[in-house]
Amino acid sequence: MRINETKAPTRRRTPKFPEWLRPMAATLTQERFTGPEWIFERKFDGIRLLAFKNGQDVGLFSRNRLPQNIPSVAQAIMRLSIDELILDGEITWGGGEVTYHIFDVMWLDGRDLTSLPHNVKDVIRNLSDSLYEHRRSPHWLKMKCEMSQELVVGGFTDPQGKRVGLGALLVGYFDGGDLVFAGKIGTGFDTKLLLDLRAQLDELEITKTPFTKAVGLPRVRAHWVRPEIVVQVGFIEWTVHGKLRHPRLLGVKNHPQITPT
Repeated sequence: MRINETKAPTRRRTPKFPEWLRPMAATLTQERFTGPEWIFERKFDGIRLLAFKNGQDVGLFSRNRLPQNIPSVAQAIMRLSIDELILDGEITWGGGEVTYHIFDVMWLDGRDLTSLPHNVKDVIRNLSDSLYEHRRSPHWLKMKCEMSQELVVGGFTDPQGKRVGLGALLVGYFDGGDLVFAGKIGTGFDTKLLLDLRAQLDELEITKTPFTKAVGLPRVRAHWVRPEIVVQVGFIEWTVHGKLRHPRLLGVKNHPQITPT
């Protein structure tokens, strides 16, 4: 008699709960565009937070894997009727309350969900059918909301290292009879513009600073010029000290009488 032997079905192994998953990072872009394939979200001004729930154990970590002690969030996650869970999001504070804004569910009861499309600092935009990537992703972009202001050039600094032409423009605005120093602009140039601007500024050089109100004005490797060249500047905001935050050059103009917006 011949007996047909059949193999017992292979049991699928449940993946081990991960100790860590590297969070996805957004790529900063200066481009402005839209399209039906993109999901736009407002960027929160908070702290990135990853939450790991394994049974009754809950761990909260920064994006650099530093433990975070936020009892209200940990207790809320512990009360969820889920055994295994990993969340990626951001913490904000307001009105005395802590809010955990969840970007993605990365792990759920033995399943790695980072291979599934997204469905969920500034504006954040996701390519709607993109996957979760454990790196800085070109499919998850952040755009800084900028202000724009015309400012006059009152000086510049020498270049350092391999940079050519100039290091930074020293800019300001007219307030009555005063030229008020507003800050330094060191980004937004290409090599040709650096060299062209330096040639123009050399012709306008003077011995003393034209700024009559100036806090934080550089004194080393600084050159002063007649305030005749006007530039368009993009920046995030005015600081409490009246300086530009994260300025960048947008263009060069030629109208010197400028007042701040």
